[in-house]
Parts: sequence; C-alpha cells; structure tokens
Amino acid sequence: MREFIGATLLSLVLAFAITALTGRAFISWLHKLKYGQEIREEGPAWHQKKSGTPTMGGIMFIFGTGIAVIADVFIAYIMHSMDPGLIKAVVLFVISLGFGAIGFIDDYIKVVKKRNLGLTALQKFLLQLAFAAGYVMIMMLLGLLKTDIIIPFIRYTVTIPIWLYIPFVMFVVVGTVNAVNLTDGLDGLASSVTVIVALFFAFYAFFRAFMPEVGVSVYAMALVGGLLGFLIYNKYPAKVFMGDTGSLFLGAAVALMAVDLNMHIYLIIVGFIYFAETLSVIIQTSYFKYTKKKYGEGRRVFKMTPIHHHFEMCGWKETKIVAVFSAVTFLLCLIAYFG
Repeated sequence: MREFIGATLLSLVLAFAITALTGRAFISWLHKLKYGQEIREEGPAWHQKKSGTPTMGGIMFIFGTGIAVIADVFIAYIMHSMDPGLIKAVVLFVISLGFGAIGFIDDYIKVVKKRNLGLTALQKFLLQLAFAAGYVMIMMLLGLLKTDIIIPFIRYTVTIPIWLYIPFVMFVVVGTVNAVNLTDGLDGLASSVTVIVALFFAFYAFFRAFMPEVGVSVYAMALVGGLLGFLIYNKYPAKVFMGDTGSLFLGAAVALMAVDLNMHIYLIIVGFIYFAETLSVIIQTSYFKYTKKKYGEGRRVFKMTPIHHHFEMCGWKETKIVAVFSAVTFLLCLIAYFG
C-alpha cells in the first residue's frame, strides 16, 4: 500500500514540476510561431482583447501528465514493484492522447490554416467515435472491460449486456468530451473544474473502490499535477489557452476514468458543470428554432451560451464564475464521494 501511495504522489509532483517549469519556454515558442487564438465575434465583446493569446497550451499538461505516468511505470518496473494496474494508467493516457490529437488537428486548422471553425462537426464526431470504439476494443483485448454500472448513493451494481454496453460507453465518452470542450470558455474554468473532478476519481479509485484501482489513481493524480502547473499560466488573465488540444484530452480523461471505475452515472453529479454548459446550449438552440418557426423570430432563454457567458452578461467577473463553478463541483464531488 505504501508504494502505491508513493506512486500516486510521485505522478502528482512530477506532472506539476514538468508542466510548471517548461510552461514559460513553451508559451514563448507559441508566441514565436504566432499561434494566437482568434476570438469569435459571437462571444462577449470584451473577449476580443484576448485575441492573439497563444493556444494549443494543452500540450503543456499533456506532456507533463504523460511523462509522469511513464516515469511511474518505469520506476515500478526497475524496483520490481510493478502492479498490473499501472498498465491501465498507460492505456488511459494513450486513448486520451488520441482525443487530444483530434483537438490538435482542429487547433492547427484554426490557427495555421486560418479557418476559425476548424474541423467540421461531423469530422470531429466521427474521429471521436473511432477513438471511443478503439478504447472499448483495447479494453476487451486486455480482458479489462467490465460491463457493470454503479448506481449512485445506493451503490448497487447493474450488469448490462455487452451489445448494449459498448454503444453506451461510446455515447458517454463522446458526450463528455464535447461537454468539457464547451466548458473551456473562460480563463482557468475547465482547468479548475477538472482538477477537482480528477481528485475525486483519484481518491475514489484508491480508497472507495471495491479493489484499489492504482492505475486510475496514478493517472488522475498525474492529471491533477499537470493541470495545477498549467493553471499558473491559464488563470485569469490567461497567458495561454489550452485549445481543443487540451479540452478534448481532458474530456476523454474524465470519461475514461469514470468508465473504468464503472461510475458512468456519477459523471452527471461530479461533472454537473460540464453538462450544465451543454444543456444550456441545447436549450438555447432548441428554443430559438422553435420560437422562430412559431413566431417568425427566434427568442432566447439565456443571454448567451454556454451558460458561463450568460453569467458574464449578467455582470459576473470571470474570476467569480470560475470560483463559483469550482465550488459547486467541489460540493457535488463531496456528496458523490460520501453518498
């Protein structure tokens, strides 16, 4: 048990140190390449001052997280304390990296090719679906796929047929990835919320799961370390944005950890902010189309979506929104953990 605690702490410290120490140089490199974010006109007018801030900063914490996970596995191997569960941390990172690669392609098209919308919605969806299917296949080949789902609070486990479980997992992964992507709209918002969610999974995997899930705990703590290092540069006023490179990676990481722990439904609780952001967009779009068809002009429920922009338009500062959304996430994670 002691070596496992050491492994999780090592992943946290390593990821933080690598991300924090390399961040300044990486941001300077992005400036030299002129990889600045173009701010869309549909957003709040005052966001235009952020135009030119380097994007693709997600590479920073992806790099830190990956090195920390690999270092943990390597150290465990040479010290002959290798736990098979650590291989799971590598699998989780590699699949998350695949989603990050989709985001990188999207960012590259936006920044370098100067096409502000990046990949089309269909292209993103199909690529995400392919990587979600790849995750399921890899887990099946490794004999690690479990078709159980834990019901929150009563902690009752339901086992569902494999033919139903596979599309369900793909839906959960793709849905979560896009929900986290929508949350990344304010300085430090997605980073702060995901630190708390990852901490929840780290502690749950180690202390509350039926058997300690060392791989999930190590991966989650590495992610926490990487994000904390990234927040040094991403907090308001942001010196760098994570871009789709980072947000798609984070979305995949959160979803895969939940799936691995059979906590698919818990995502609705601990990831409430992600889904509130998504739901606000769905409500706004649906109501606008409905009222336009019925009354000849579209009407809105919110002042602007995703919902963090609604609060901005109500006069909330970015720092207040990040603090409140993080506090809500922390409270819900506590309820889910002890419930």
